[in-house]
Amino acid sequence: MSRQSISFTKPNDEWLKAQVDNKEYSSKSELVNDLIRQARKQQVQIDWIRAKIEKAQNSGFTSDSKESILAQSKSLLNG
Repeated sequence: MSRQSISFTKPNDEWLKAQVDNKEYSSKSELVNDLIRQARKQQVQIDWIRAKIEKAQNSGFTSDSKESILAQSKSLLNG
């Protein structure tokens, strides 16, 4: 694992300390790594949504009703 030296603003440092003091995390490093993992997962989701939107924009218009589109979307999300 690589070591890094980073600086935090006072409010961010106080928040990090509070999370460790509340036993949410054992160290600031653990917390920062968890935040980065969460951000990476969010980026994967954002990229997936962006690709879906781009595909939809490139596919043109539909004559389906809003209700039909919503039902299809829910069906796809629920498997």
